[in-house]
Amino acid sequence: MNDEQTIQEQAEEMRNEARNSAGDGGAADLDRLGQLERELEEVRQHVLYAQAETQNVRRRLEQEKLNAASYAATGFARDMLSVKDNLDRALAAVPEDVRQDEKVKALLTGIEATARELDNAFKRNGITRIEAVGLPLDPNRHQAMLEIPTEEAEPGTIVQEMQPGYLIKDRLLRPALVGVAKQA
Repeated sequence: MNDEQTIQEQAEEMRNEARNSAGDGGAADLDRLGQLERELEEVRQHVLYAQAETQNVRRRLEQEKLNAASYAATGFARDMLSVKDNLDRALAAVPEDVRQDEKVKALLTGIEATARELDNAFKRNGITRIEAVGLPLDPNRHQAMLEIPTEEAEPGTIVQEMQPGYLIKDRLLRPALVGVAKQA
């Protein structure tokens, strides 16, 4: 701003001199005054541009900071999905007759409690399961692994989920691996 003040002071001096002088010297002073006013306007434009650029950089950095905080756990969350998958597979593999055995019941109850606690930790951190079966294929959320001929569902509808997909907040963490209906 010192440059702007200096130019304004010089312009004011030139105006005063132009008013007080007569003849050709006054015209030269008026030319110089016009030049100084153009320089002043140019400096103002540069200052405005620099302020706008600074504000844009600040906004962009704030957004990046928010994103970094929101999605910092993405890698860890992906690793935990395999733990969840293994817990779910272990529970699904236990036959019903074994579930009734008193010796195994306490172990299964512990595994189920661990799976529920993992689900709660996912919810607290914005990790949600993607709905799949019965919905149309969404390539942004589902990955079609195979086509299944059927007359029970419209072509393009998901009829089987091989691996669940998950979102972290509004971003895809892992797509659901699905089987899609096709015309029989």
